[in-house]
Amino acid sequence: MSTTVTVTEPAKEAKREGLLPYDINLPYIRLSEETVTATKYPDYLPSWDKIWFDPLPPFHFDDPALRVKDKSKPNLLPPQAKVTHIQPGLGTIVEGVQLSQLSDIGKDELALLISERKVVAFPNQDLIDLGPSVQQDFMKYFGKPNYQPVSGSVRGYPGFHIIHRNGNKNEINRFLEKKSTTTLWHQDVSYEIQPPGYVMLGLLEGPEVGGDTVFADTAAAYKRLSPTFQSLVDGINATHSSRNMITHTRLAGGLVRKDPVDNVHPLVRVHPVTNEKCLFINGEFITELHGLKEGETRVLLDFLLQHIITGHDFQARVKWQPKTIVMFDNRSTLHSAIVDYIDEEKGATPRHIFRLCAMAERPVSVHDAAKVKNS
Repeated sequence: MSTTVTVTEPAKEAKREGLLPYDINLPYIRLSEETVTATKYPDYLPSWDKIWFDPLPPFHFDDPALRVKDKSKPNLLPPQAKVTHIQPGLGTIVEGVQLSQLSDIGKDELALLISERKVVAFPNQDLIDLGPSVQQDFMKYFGKPNYQPVSGSVRGYPGFHIIHRNGNKNEINRFLEKKSTTTLWHQDVSYEIQPPGYVMLGLLEGPEVGGDTVFADTAAAYKRLSPTFQSLVDGINATHSSRNMITHTRLAGGLVRKDPVDNVHPLVRVHPVTNEKCLFINGEFITELHGLKEGETRVLLDFLLQHIITGHDFQARVKWQPKTIVMFDNRSTLHSAIVDYIDEEKGATPRHIFRLCAMAERPVSVHDAAKVKNS
């Protein structure tokens, strides 16, 4: 990446009247002075530093989960740790463990637990208050940092993606006049050549009730398909693109830090740790299914997304607690924030989260995985 100048410059008011937010969870307008002074974590308010990022080149990735020898994870889960599953097959809450104190072996075991359970929540973490430098260094252990091309970040730390809502009543009302729901099911940054494997969300401030995040298990969703349908999707590749996001941000008067990126990934990928076949689908970034016509593409994507969105028997809903950190496997889940914390008088009640992504391997198709296995 190359830095031209480092200043904070919030996105301007939308240039076009009626332009809806690309993602209702992200601010696209200048924050009010009231919002700035009210926040508990002013250093984490969205900052738009004028930095330019070149395309991410291919890189070698060693998954830390594959280094684990003792599957009982004694360095991550000592006897005093309390482990509670959110759903039988998806999601776990771990109490009595401080992520900031983990050894490298403990971090390897954490990667394995995330790969196995797909979503792991750690309440009451001191890592929340140790600052962006410590948080960023922690996540670098799990892969190369991702630099977000459009959204607000922490000043001087462009690897942070800031999710911030407070007030914005008019903007929310305009959004809901056009949209029937605020949910946006996606996998993070799937358009990159090597998308994120491990992702961290840290709650800085949230509503007393609401603001949950819901996750869906895409390996379980794949298993529910018929063998005939599985054989169809196994052989399909998809183009993931950031072009729509970049175009929208420019129309809204926001800062763009990177040219649009397009990459082709399999619609079904094989997880390098669990060897599960996972649907790699995105309602936000997929622009083409190779070998299919436009109508066929719409039908197939609509079916798969509705299959995942309505599959409550392979979903887990994370309820945020103060100073909670959630780490999830971006390769085997879809997720959406739930914007239900809206006050009719003032708009959204405060919800402030940071995200850090660790880039992993290039997705491997079912056919390519079978070749490697048989070679």
